[in-house]
Amino acid sequence: MKEQRVLLKRIAEALERLAPAPAPLPSPDGHDVFVWRGDQMRLSPVAQPRRVPLALIQGVETQKGRLLQNTERFAAGHPANHAMLWGARGTGKSALVKAVHHQVSKQHPDLKLVEIGRTDLRSLPDLADRLSEAGWRALVFIDDLSFEGADETYKALKSVLDGGVSGAMANLLVYVTSNRRHLINRPDGNQAEFRPEETVEEQVALPERFGLWLGFQSLDQPTWLSIVRGYAEALNLAPDDPELERTALQWAAQRGARSGRSAWQFVIDRAGQLGLSIDLQD
Repeated sequence: MKEQRVLLKRIAEALERLAPAPAPLPSPDGHDVFVWRGDQMRLSPVAQPRRVPLALIQGVETQKGRLLQNTERFAAGHPANHAMLWGARGTGKSALVKAVHHQVSKQHPDLKLVEIGRTDLRSLPDLADRLSEAGWRALVFIDDLSFEGADETYKALKSVLDGGVSGAMANLLVYVTSNRRHLINRPDGNQAEFRPEETVEEQVALPERFGLWLGFQSLDQPTWLSIVRGYAEALNLAPDDPELERTALQWAAQRGARSGRSAWQFVIDRAGQLGLSIDLQD
């Protein structure tokens, strides 16, 4: 019997070495943005987050106002909703999440932004549990999210959203961006699909767990030029430059798109032509 206990102890110790305990959470002091490494079960601080001032995000004033209000309520300890930002590529969805967090964290420095990648979603419940147990007040941010029909990792997201609704994780909100309104991509007509009614139900059920839906559309030309001018003024790019709008429109025509992303890419190119550095941190 004694030999069996010794053997079991050795087996347990060997298993612990194969699956070491998760790394402790870093100190929340001194950083407000973190990245979750699911393969290492580790939370890493981001020393210099990439973000733009909230005032420079234009053309989405309604979405900006609603997300800002929701985040301010959450940071102050009031009820708030999980949010899904969906729509056209390059329209400022992820930039808005980061800018809103940065703006609100000036008044509420305990509010953290924790980004988790699509490939790490299976470990999302573990991340949520650890943040909740540690008492962090955090926005869990998942960028550019979508699922294929046979992919069941969305269940990890559902479990966390349900926990938030029940109040078990009242100190966490989930903010998601996606190019798809329904998140889950249905199989095409050449693929066999069992119980299609259940697939449709899942497609509807997951987005419905987000209390705040914000849609983003492609920008019209006047709005796009306004964004370009806003960036140019912030960077002091020759404000009286008569070529700014003409070259901007050429850039948009060559790219075949008018978006916040293409406006920023144009301004980077223009700054390079003029030999200017770029610093948008506020």
